[in-house]
Amino acid sequence: MKSINKSLLNVAAVLAIALVTFAFKGAEKQYAVDVAKTNVKWTGEKVTGSHWGAVKVKEGTLAMDGDQLSGTFVLDMTSIDVKDLEGEYKGKLEGHLKSADFFGVEKFPTAKFEITKAYRQGKEKNEYKVVGKLTIKGITKEIKFPATIDADKNVLTAKATVKVDRTEFDIRYGSGSFFDNLGDKTIYDEFTLDIDLSAKAVAG
Repeated sequence: MKSINKSLLNVAAVLAIALVTFAFKGAEKQYAVDVAKTNVKWTGEKVTGSHWGAVKVKEGTLAMDGDQLSGTFVLDMTSIDVKDLEGEYKGKLEGHLKSADFFGVEKFPTAKFEITKAYRQGKEKNEYKVVGKLTIKGITKEIKFPATIDADKNVLTAKATVKVDRTEFDIRYGSGSFFDNLGDKTIYDEFTLDIDLSAKAVAG
């Protein structure tokens, strides 16, 4: 009888631990991207220099479950803005970037990033490796990058610098990888996104 009671107690203990673990694992916190406080800076480089500007986040949702992060956010590609030029030159470059030579925003007005996995790395608790699917011009590719992520019950913030090879998304204009004899008109394949994201907790 004692052995039966002991076995029952062991089973009850295992079930209790499982229930507690499930409860904590299921305590997922939802966040909505605060587009007014989120900034995405782009930088493109060429042989003779570089240009930079901004693109707006249209919407996004994130979820934190323990130290696991998931989520999706959408970029408004029609908002591409050039910050280092003014007047006529600014307008011309913005128009070119929005054209079919580059991001083709008339046909593809948004780009999307979906986090498929994010896990802690490095010495600090807020250092993460983010893996996800980036979709530009209807083409989806996996990208990976480090990020710092901080979250509490009210706000989630994240900062990251992401390198993107534009040629993987069929953006080949001025690319030395596909065209010969471009000389000083060569535009490098990689562009950079500096992301400073803020999200508010969703009541629930």
